[in-house]
Amino acid sequence: MGMRTGRTGALSGVETPGETDASDTRSLREVVYHRLRDEILNGRISPRERLTEPKLGKAFDVSRTPVREALSRLLSDGLVERTDFGYAVVVPSLEDLRNLYELRITLELRGIARAIENPEVRHDEAALRDELDRWYALRATPPEPDPSFVLLDERYHQVLSRSSGNAQLTDALVTVNQKIRAVRMHDFVETDRIATTIDEHIEIVELVLDRRLPEALTALHKHVGESLEVVMERATAAMTRMALAG
Repeated sequence: MGMRTGRTGALSGVETPGETDASDTRSLREVVYHRLRDEILNGRISPRERLTEPKLGKAFDVSRTPVREALSRLLSDGLVERTDFGYAVVVPSLEDLRNLYELRITLELRGIARAIENPEVRHDEAALRDELDRWYALRATPPEPDPSFVLLDERYHQVLSRSSGNAQLTDALVTVNQKIRAVRMHDFVETDRIATTIDEHIEIVELVLDRRLPEALTALHKHVGESLEVVMERATAAMTRMALAG
């Protein structure tokens, strides 16, 4: 199983299943839910892996009840789906992926567009400079290609969006990125892709800080995909790699 659990990674500090009362069961449910959700969102569980109550109970060293309740919540979250043999991580169809990417692009651009439309909207320069320093450091010492780079990429876009001052816009972007992460993470397995992303991230923030917002909007649009078809081509290739690696 791909999860970093097992008895050595059991839920330390929580009573064993035979000793739990109602409040302990709720605590176990919350811990299992958040641990399992983290494993899914960070791509540590293959979409082909079957998630069953007995297997998860053994992995987390808990009874089946908190596992069942955690899976029920993940089902409501849209992160897992029922299968003939338990549950599996949801991977969006190409049609859903197209719609989600289109929404992502709209949300990404809106943060800068609203600052262009309304001169009173000012980006949080301190937050942007802190993030810019992070990417300067990455450019100086580029990381090895790795799917987990998607988390750094998401953080960047989250900071850029939140700096424009609309928290609800950022929350929507975070939700979309979580839904497509299982596919996007396979877009960062080549050195050139990492280097290009770093350079483009730096360019966009520098333009925003210089208040060259129309240019920043153009650069961001190019970065996330001027053509939805190009984005879908990348996504399709990523899904193919994911299936082959499955």
